[in-house]
Amino acid sequence: MSEHLHHKLAVLRQNLLQGKLPRDVRWDDALELIEHLGRVEAHGGEEFAFVVGTHRELFKRPPGQDLGIDEVSRLRKFLKAAGAEPLAAEQAPPRTVVVIDHHSARIFGKPDVVVTPYDPHHFHHHLIHRKEAHYEGDRVPEETSFYEEVAAALVSAQEIVLVGHGVGKSSAVEVLLNYLKSHHADVARRVKKVDVVDLSALSEAEIEAVVKRSFSTES
Repeated sequence: MSEHLHHKLAVLRQNLLQGKLPRDVRWDDALELIEHLGRVEAHGGEEFAFVVGTHRELFKRPPGQDLGIDEVSRLRKFLKAAGAEPLAAEQAPPRTVVVIDHHSARIFGKPDVVVTPYDPHHFHHHLIHRKEAHYEGDRVPEETSFYEEVAAALVSAQEIVLVGHGVGKSSAVEVLLNYLKSHHADVARRVKKVDVVDLSALSEAEIEAVVKRSFSTES
């Protein structure tokens, strides 16, 4: 069973297995998740067999794009029975390290993921705050979805180290920390350290060395 899921699928698996039952699970996303965890077999007509490990159960394609709430509940039970739970706390790395600038957030843990800003017009060479710029007379869309995606990826992290550079509004790491404090206080409390480094001056090998040091609980 692969632990290296795409960020979207990793979040979907977590939402299906923990907390309040999600109500907006798309059929196509459910298929993709099961294909990562096991396999999907056509069963004739609109029915498909979901197979994860030794567990197999039939699910029917819904008339719309989303699964009904009863089917979402059944999918949760199936995944739990199949042992698709996220890694237990004692098995997971003691820390999750986030290397963030205005281009992306690279999250090192299980699974490793990369989050990039939503930029439909390809306008941002870096994130520009809505109050600071305009795009053809219209305000640039608020970039909070970027930080929300990062926050979602950190929900199960035990300890968090943030790595970034700059100060104030020019610092993605500071914006992220303030966003967590305002919207995800439980995640913010698990931030153990903020390392301020000039990412633009570091090679990929040097960034990897910073990440490796940040994983140490003694740092």
